This record gives sequence, structure tokens and C-alpha cells, in this order.
Amino acid sequence: MSVKIRLQRHGKKGKPFYWVVAADARSKRDGKFLEKLGTYNPNTNPATIDLNIVKAAQWLHNGAQPTDTARAILSYKGALLKHHLDGGVRKGALTQEQADAKLAAWLDEKANKVDAKKVADFVNFAKQYLGIDDDIKVALAFSRTPYIRTTAYYNFSIPLTKIYAKDRAIIDICRSIAHELVHHLQYLEGRLLDAIKDDEDGSPIENEANAVAGVIIRKKGSEILGQKE
Repeated sequence: MSVKIRLQRHGKKGKPFYWVVAADARSKRDGKFLEKLGTYNPNTNPATIDLNIVKAAQWLHNGAQPTDTARAILSYKGALLKHHLDGGVRKGALTQEQADAKLAAWLDEKANKVDAKKVADFVNFAKQYLGIDDDIKVALAFSRTPYIRTTAYYNFSIPLTKIYAKDRAIIDICRSIAHELVHHLQYLEGRLLDAIKDDEDGSPIENEANAVAGVIIRKKGSEILGQKE
């Protein structure tokens, strides 16, 4: 029996949602299938893909042929790489431990690239929501510095905010970004320096930043970050 790995359409009209399935090549596109391998949702930004790469690689080992779209998804999620590495293990070119380490390193690098796009999308949304149209830079830091002692650092004179990102969930990183962008807006409106100059304890300013950051996360969290608060 010839097996295809392909997409099976679900979802509502105008908002398609797909299952990634292994199916008999002779069956209809949206008909019976042999095994569900994952899902593909093109309605989020970026698209959300959930794939069992172990099962997908096993079907590839057994000779299943992916369609062009399915192949792109399998490549993006690492299933093709796992198939290749497993072939190397079978041939004795590398150990299973070496193959697992190579795959894990590739997946980590891929995750960082995806997160960077999510962060960039979130920064653009937060700036638009707050009405910030200047060139404030937002950067991620993965090590502590004299300036980043907690989760973030804001310098209004550049302007620049750096967010400590190591071992933090993407939604927490974006919450810190939103918080610091609110502080930048407060600076642009002349309220941040006034609070410092008047020797206020800063709590009203901080409370406002926390509250507005929470609103931004609730408005865009599920769409850009792929999760809810």
C-alpha cells in the first residue's frame, strides 16, 4: 500500500484548520486516514504547527511520501532531519546519542528564531497600541549585566530597552517589553522624569505600567504568542 503524508482540511469556512495525516494514497483528501500526526493552523501569526516528529519520521522510514506542503511542514518541524539522522544511526555513521544531540540543538535554534519573530510582532503591536512612533530599540539579553539586574533595563536617552530573556517564557518576555514601552510613553509625555524629580516612590508609574502591560498581553497574547495569559 502506497502511503501519503498530507493535509486534511477542517475548521470553518474562511478559516481553514488542517490535520497532518498519514493516509492511503488512494483515499480521498479529506477521507479516511491511517494516523493523525499533527495539526497546522495558518490563522495565527506565525502559523501554529504541532507535529509528532517521532511518528512522522517512522512513517518516512516506512516509505511514506509527503505532499509538497506536508514536506515543508515536516522540514520546518525537524521530522525530515530526524529521518536523516536515524538513517545515519542505522548505517553506523553516528550513535543514537549523537543523533539526539544534533536534533535537540537544531530544534533549540529553530525555537529561538520563531520566538524572535513573535517578539518583533509583539513589539510592533504594542507600539501601535500605545501610539509610540519614535525609534525606540528593543533588544533581548541572555546574560546579566550591571544594568540588567532584574528583568529589564530602560534608557530614555538612546532610547533603548533591554529585556532579560534567558530561561523565561515568551509571554513573560513580552510582558516585560510592554511594561518598559509604557515607561517610554510616560517619558515622552513628561511624566516619568517628573516622578523621579519630585522624589516620588514611583509606585503610581509602576502600577500604570503593570496595568497597561496586562491589557496589551490580554489583547494580543493568544494571537501572537499562541497562548493565553
